[in-house]
Amino acid sequence: MVNYRFTFSYDGTRYHGWESKTNADTVEGRIEAVLTRMVDAKVDIHGAGRTDAGVHARAMVANGRLETDKTPEEIKDYLNRYLPADICALDVAVAGDRFHARLNATGKVYEYTLYVGAEKPVFDRNYVWCVPQGSALDVDVMKKAASYLVGKHDFRSFCGNNKMKKSTVRTIYDVDIVKEGDYVHMRFHGNGFLQNMVRILTGTLVDVGYGNMSAEHIPEIIAGMDRQLAGPTAPPHGLCLMKVEYD
Repeated sequence: MVNYRFTFSYDGTRYHGWESKTNADTVEGRIEAVLTRMVDAKVDIHGAGRTDAGVHARAMVANGRLETDKTPEEIKDYLNRYLPADICALDVAVAGDRFHARLNATGKVYEYTLYVGAEKPVFDRNYVWCVPQGSALDVDVMKKAASYLVGKHDFRSFCGNNKMKKSTVRTIYDVDIVKEGDYVHMRFHGNGFLQNMVRILTGTLVDVGYGNMSAEHIPEIIAGMDRQLAGPTAPPHGLCLMKVEYD
């Protein structure tokens, strides 16, 4: 059995997230079904993360063990022939025997996109959060608030799982917020993210942008370690996993 490394892009609109579920249509489930058909044996793959229902990815990394005579390029071609149009295999390569897409990941980059224009973004509606009264959003004060998030902190206040028993300490390397026309792109780069963390960070920064809380309040939210202190959870469809990093 050879350990393969896969890179996929997908539109998560119609899926119940990445992770395989018994009674739900998921991205991982679709991929495993195609690989199982290819090798005529049950195949399990392991993704670098678990994107929520409706969240997208430009470069989700996964690994899995296969017994096949096909070359990596032939495996990629087979995947793209039988996967639905909203999932694409970007790369397939033989990996080291101990490579694990999640356990070996050292960093991730997510991007959340807001739409602040007055007219409906008909063709982008599945990929942006159309914030109400977008013109009133103060991007500069959002940038100031984001600066307090950078560094190693306990991000329990920004975790969607109230029963989380594992460590909620993470390091955010940088948060880049750029307004381009009617779009605001928020890029989060860190060593890892908790359940719903990027969406809660986004919702909190948008609250700051509307003046519902001050930028200087962010350190208090972090120190409080209470989900109720942070802002709302932004909707999933504006979020995209851009990159997974490895040493």
